[in-house]
Amino acid sequence: MTIKARRLLPPLGAVMVLALLVAVMAGYFNEKIEPGLEEISTPDTSSAIAVASLTSASTEPVPASVEAREATIISSRLLARITDIDVRAGDYVEAGQRLLTLESSDLQARVMRAREQMRAVEARLTEARQSLARARELHERGLIAAADRDAAEANAGSLDADLAAAQRALEEAETALSYAEIRSPIAGRIVDRFAEPGDTASPGETLLSLYNPFSLWVQARVRERLALSLDNGQELQVEIPAMSRLLTARVDEIVPVADPGSRSFLVKALLQSTEGLLPGMYARLLVPAGERTRLVIPVDRVAQVGQLDVVWVAESGRVTRRFVRLGRPVEGKLIEVLAGLEEGELVLPVP
Repeated sequence: MTIKARRLLPPLGAVMVLALLVAVMAGYFNEKIEPGLEEISTPDTSSAIAVASLTSASTEPVPASVEAREATIISSRLLARITDIDVRAGDYVEAGQRLLTLESSDLQARVMRAREQMRAVEARLTEARQSLARARELHERGLIAAADRDAAEANAGSLDADLAAAQRALEEAETALSYAEIRSPIAGRIVDRFAEPGDTASPGETLLSLYNPFSLWVQARVRERLALSLDNGQELQVEIPAMSRLLTARVDEIVPVADPGSRSFLVKALLQSTEGLLPGMYARLLVPAGERTRLVIPVDRVAQVGQLDVVWVAESGRVTRRFVRLGRPVEGKLIEVLAGLEEGELVLPVP
């Protein structure tokens, strides 16, 4: 083989390899399919279910909030240092139970001083009454003048008034002393405490807050057309999304003034006592809104692909995959279809 022929071998080999790759990519070595139309088999619709329309009572969900019907803010009537707090947030308390104690040494001294003052007045009054009795006896015997008797009577009367004033002063001191122990006005649950032992409590300053967990209601602003159709005592359904529960509430109050901005009325409905239900939780008040016709299909005919809902529909002799938008469950195993299907279309089982 000459030198010239050897130089030609690499280019010729590269051309042959390139031609082979082009042939493979072009499908030269694959099995050929004859041109024509493939016959499509007709889907089995024996188990298909037609999309049905259902007319039923409709409700409109209205955003609402769970609130405590009976709530109390605890504050002091004295300016004093807090010596002890007996409760924390979440504790249950009974009516009359002690919640916190204020420093009371000055109040106790005031009570003791008032008692001593009253005892002193009582002693003077006893002496004055004895003197009055002697003065009356001596006046009857003509031994003293009427002016002396009148002076004894005036002295006794004055001391009677002093005794009444001393008694009122003692009652006032004892009442002030009772303010040093703050007790719960209702049976309920402590929401939060805003002070600690050692803090100084001022009159009117919030120290504790509590509510009655067995007296809750939902408050919602309902648009005027729906609100005017409600009556006190009417039962409504309330959805609590955080608990995945549906509760029954009874309309207790409809504020008879509409909000001019939203054209809505404030509706308050009492809730039944439910474990785990807390004030401030989000709720939906389901208000009757007449009747509505909706399309429904069985829940088991819907498949989820990621976050999308898919059904298989028989149409024009073939099976089509259709994306749908679903609403709320209806009467057990049915679900509402908001978009994607028409009444009468055949929905096949999930393959």
